[in-house]
Amino acid sequence: MIPFASSRGLGQDLATHLQNAQDNEYVEIAELSGAVARDLHGAFAEWEFQADALTRCKNYLYSLSLNPDPAQGRLTREQYLDYIERTEDKLGLAGQPRAIVYHIKNGREHCHVVWSRINAQEGKAVHLAFDRDKLMMVTREFARDHGLRLPDGYSRDKSERRKSKQASLYEMHQQRETGLSKAGSMAQITQAWRGSDNAKAFVSALSDLGYMLARGNRPYVLVDIYGHVSALPRMIDDRQVRAKDVQAFLSADYPADSLPSVEEAKKLAAEHRKVIKTFEEVEDRAAQIAKLEARQTARRDEALKEKAALSERHRKEKATLATRQLSERRLKKAAYLMESRRIRERRARFRPTGLAAFLGRVSGVELIRKKLHKAQDRRRYAAFLAEKEALADAKRQQTELLTRRHESQALVIERKLRGLDKIDKRERQSLETSLTRQGRQKARGGNARMPSLALELKPKGRRAAPHKAKNRHKHAFVDPDETTSPLPAETGDIDLTAEFDKVAGSTKESGDRGDRGESGKGRAPRKKSKIKRYRPRRNRDRDRGR
Repeated sequence: MIPFASSRGLGQDLATHLQNAQDNEYVEIAELSGAVARDLHGAFAEWEFQADALTRCKNYLYSLSLNPDPAQGRLTREQYLDYIERTEDKLGLAGQPRAIVYHIKNGREHCHVVWSRINAQEGKAVHLAFDRDKLMMVTREFARDHGLRLPDGYSRDKSERRKSKQASLYEMHQQRETGLSKAGSMAQITQAWRGSDNAKAFVSALSDLGYMLARGNRPYVLVDIYGHVSALPRMIDDRQVRAKDVQAFLSADYPADSLPSVEEAKKLAAEHRKVIKTFEEVEDRAAQIAKLEARQTARRDEALKEKAALSERHRKEKATLATRQLSERRLKKAAYLMESRRIRERRARFRPTGLAAFLGRVSGVELIRKKLHKAQDRRRYAAFLAEKEALADAKRQQTELLTRRHESQALVIERKLRGLDKIDKRERQSLETSLTRQGRQKARGGNARMPSLALELKPKGRRAAPHKAKNRHKHAFVDPDETTSPLPAETGDIDLTAEFDKVAGSTKESGDRGDRGESGKGRAPRKKSKIKRYRPRRNRDRDRGR
């Protein structure tokens, strides 16, 4: 079990990476808690909003990758959860929102866990101090309880630990593009360093390995034929070799000022790659791209069908609500009219007749009764209007609630489609990287080293010009069917020793070729040509001519 964890932001990129089906044969979102959204893009967006609204935390996520040793068998889901719970207790992340994703990549199952560091109740981020040491303790305890063996780096005895640094993201990107490991490249460069007696032999060996010396932020960096940059001292796997040793070894014959910059070296490498471009073409490239596009289209069609079904359900729900509200309004009006009719019939049935009616009109009782009935009708009508207004308010609230729910569901499906766009783009990039790696491996013919990069440099003290140097290289991969060649056929491979003696050591050997003066201490001075300059004549010059 090897954990790799870090605090980070950019949750949308992480969600896209976790759902990349091109690099993984199997992707399963096993758990998503502490978020309203049921997808990773939505959940990470919620946690980012909490971090922005409640705290000033930029790295609001804590991402953990669990990689078991395939030689010791797969871990069960219960074992994964046991390790996750131990980690939460040790780091103080218990109860925090989290997402658990399982991947199978190249037949190797591993697990990703992402926590939100934001404690919404307290309004602050969980402080993670010494998380690497705590993870190492959790890993030791977990391995002890489950009978697992750990790498040498987890040994408590420092003398038994081996130097094994975790590869950076840039180094992992290089390995994905080239198919060459950093350890293999370091071994080749270290062998070239130990087997070279002088700087020219070392630079020649680097060229054969596909590297070019350049000037970057450090005095000496390496640019390989694929355009990747590495610090030369760090690529020598020898603890006794320091950056100052490398600089002292190379500065005499190859001063930093005479080397091309990183940008110029990348241009030279790009020009060199054009020679072997035809050898890097993958035969089934179009078929693999078509297969990926078909899978992405099928996945998008499912999302579009879900969107269409959601729109149809929303239409039916709106129609149902409108019908129900209309029915309630009609029932309320019908009840009021029926009650009014019943009251009128009852009043008509008990209306006095004959002498009683005459006495009521004479005494004024009939007038009082009519006024009483009108007052009762007004109160009943006012109550009906109040109930009608309350019903209209309830109708507006129901319609507003339904509209908001529909908008929320529509936003969910739209966010899902946007997430699919990001996933499609990432999968296409992964496929292009894979095809590039396959093509480069094919061009190398299965060799675990890059093609040679033989270039002529400018003389010592002068900078390289890419537009001139691009035609001074030759690659071993030459199409025999082509009648034309980048270099004349009779020139053959470039003798790097002679070339570097010629361009880098010209000032040292020029005395043997008669380039020095009679004394032999320097070059013969060039004859300066006098340049006649013209300018307007002044008044005093005119007077002088008179």
